[in-house]
Amino acid sequence: MARGSGLAFAGALALGVAAWGNLVEKNRFTLRHDVVPILDPGSEPITILHLSDIHMAPWNSAAIAWIRELAATSPDIVVGTGDFLGHPDGLSALTEALLPLSGIPGVVTHGSNDRVAPRFKNPFSYLLGPSQVGHGSGSPMDFDGLKNLYAHTLGWVDIDNGATRLEVKGQTLDFVGVGDAHYGEDALAQLPGIVDDLRESVDDRSSTDSSITTIGVTHAPYRRVLDALVTHGAELIFAGHTHGGQVCLPGGRALTTNSDLPTAQARGLSHWHHASRSSYLNVSAGLGTSIYAPIRLFCPPEAILITLVPEDIGYA
Repeated sequence: MARGSGLAFAGALALGVAAWGNLVEKNRFTLRHDVVPILDPGSEPITILHLSDIHMAPWNSAAIAWIRELAATSPDIVVGTGDFLGHPDGLSALTEALLPLSGIPGVVTHGSNDRVAPRFKNPFSYLLGPSQVGHGSGSPMDFDGLKNLYAHTLGWVDIDNGATRLEVKGQTLDFVGVGDAHYGEDALAQLPGIVDDLRESVDDRSSTDSSITTIGVTHAPYRRVLDALVTHGAELIFAGHTHGGQVCLPGGRALTTNSDLPTAQARGLSHWHHASRSSYLNVSAGLGTSIYAPIRLFCPPEAILITLVPEDIGYA
């Protein structure tokens, strides 16, 4: 009888945790604030809104409303690190969510779910190791429509295996993007040429006398990608993909990153060291989940507001 009571209690507890993760924590949106001192001395602060892993589906009304309110933070730049789509019919809902950010300069890279819809699988299988994603699997997303939303509606620059330069508040920012390493789209062999082409094409047209601050952008923070971006001078790297672990232990301790990134860096601001260089690394826990694993535990969804400040300002 005691054993039966114990099993019943365990079952009820499991159901309660699942209900919390699905009905409450999945929609407990948070805005994280961090400061990164990488600008020239005397520079004005620059705010960057980092969005990732929205996995938008038509019924995500809570996410739509919350994302729309982010325009009130008045960011100087928006950085998107992929997997904004999560359902073949999600583009209209995503457009509604992002429209208030139209006209704010932005850069984006892509994740696998921007191209191909997710498939049903055991939602806890990712705990056993990185998920396997194959070309051609799953239903196609409206990828062309997504790129049109970015370029023509929002005015953002697609830097998936590409780069662009932005002049913001007298500062020169070079954004260097790498494709989704989880999907095998990271064209690292092309990265030196991408960086060289950017600097050769715009150096003579730079409107400021500031030094160049290089910022890396990628969806999946695999070690090879982070190492390559650090090698090419990135002082700050934005990434997503990990969902912060999504289902975590108390205190937000991730069990997996769905990549070869250490679990201690599954979300948040940290440092990435390679050879004799290092970079700030900001990994987003993301704003959504797969439609087949709609649960978060000890890992609420997030957007991040990063404030770039001069290196001569000290923060305790």
